[in-house]
Amino acid sequence: MAARHAVISGASIAGLSAAFWLRRTGWDVTVLERAAAFRDGGQNVDVRGVAREVLERMGLTGAVKAQNTTETGTVFVDERGEVLAELPSAGPDGATAELEVLRGDFARVVLEHLPEGVEITYGDTISEVSDDADAVTVTTASGRVLTADLLVVAEGVRSATRDRLFGDQVDRRDLGITMVFGTIPRTASDDSRWRWHTTTGGRQIHLRPDHHGTTRAMLACTSEADVARLDRADALAWFRQRYAGTGWETRRVLDGFETSDDVYVDQLTQIRMPVWHRGRVCLAGDAGWCVTPMGGGGASLALVSGYVLAACLSSADRLEDGLVAYEEWMRPLVDDVQNFPGWLVRFAYPQTRTGLALRRVADKIVTSRLLSPLTAKLTQVAATTKPLPPIAARPHV
Repeated sequence: MAARHAVISGASIAGLSAAFWLRRTGWDVTVLERAAAFRDGGQNVDVRGVAREVLERMGLTGAVKAQNTTETGTVFVDERGEVLAELPSAGPDGATAELEVLRGDFARVVLEHLPEGVEITYGDTISEVSDDADAVTVTTASGRVLTADLLVVAEGVRSATRDRLFGDQVDRRDLGITMVFGTIPRTASDDSRWRWHTTTGGRQIHLRPDHHGTTRAMLACTSEADVARLDRADALAWFRQRYAGTGWETRRVLDGFETSDDVYVDQLTQIRMPVWHRGRVCLAGDAGWCVTPMGGGGASLALVSGYVLAACLSSADRLEDGLVAYEEWMRPLVDDVQNFPGWLVRFAYPQTRTGLALRRVADKIVTSRLLSPLTAKLTQVAATTKPLPPIAARPHV
């Protein structure tokens, strides 16, 4: 019997994980990526919960650990840079995880260890999809026509293919938070900790070390404006105005962003969907369930999704049965991360001096010796007592 064929749209963590495991279980795999080349760089992600087991089954734990950012802990600092509180980082799933890595480094590790036979095409996107009982036909912007048994959409939170095929099922929830990320030069004042400064007006400044000799910076603030739609110059001008008078390392970060080659602006948006598949099309990663940095664990869920999809399909007699099993296994992990309390944004981004003072008092309480074990549980994502679904000894190919 001929091997089944899967087309995967998106070559970041979710798409590459799906490619790895589908190929490992006997599928022919074609990956389409809209970027002209592999997208390197990016900010911190981590491997938590059951994702560590998936990584171990891939044989990639050592390779990912070798890309560790060198971050050793997470501290809240005041406007002078003095430490106010430190988040618990003991164990593999602390605020700074044992496997803390940059998104691009993580994705590259998976890319470089894909099984032989995975075809990757850069600089092409899906323009049309025809899904019927016997096959799904994908037409790309370059005019290429691919006939497959399965289409996996792993294009990220703003997936155009998802919107085209599942538009009536897509629930976008704007969290009212705008973030800008970028890489800036390291200075003598930088150390091995994630330094996190919160000030009034719903504004935060973050500095994190990497292992490339630079510093990863982020500004995050409450906003109703869709700054992500602005061009780079206008977006940075908006942040300069929004952060006027904040102090600490703000000017350094904004000046660094002016010459950084990887500045990225994001309006945090959760994607919630009642279903992640239709016919021969399924979603993986942020395209199906973007949890945003507020929930955390997006990279871990993306990695797990590729394994679970392939495992469920390997033991199913029908494609539909395998896709249903995939959703049933993944849904509790996603719901656990997405359903954070509504007050969390207001707590994390205080607007007034009073609110900031209360936030700092709360930080000291929750990171105290008495409560820190409970606080540590807040950073545990992709955690489950369920065993990973097994891969069938003789996959249905």
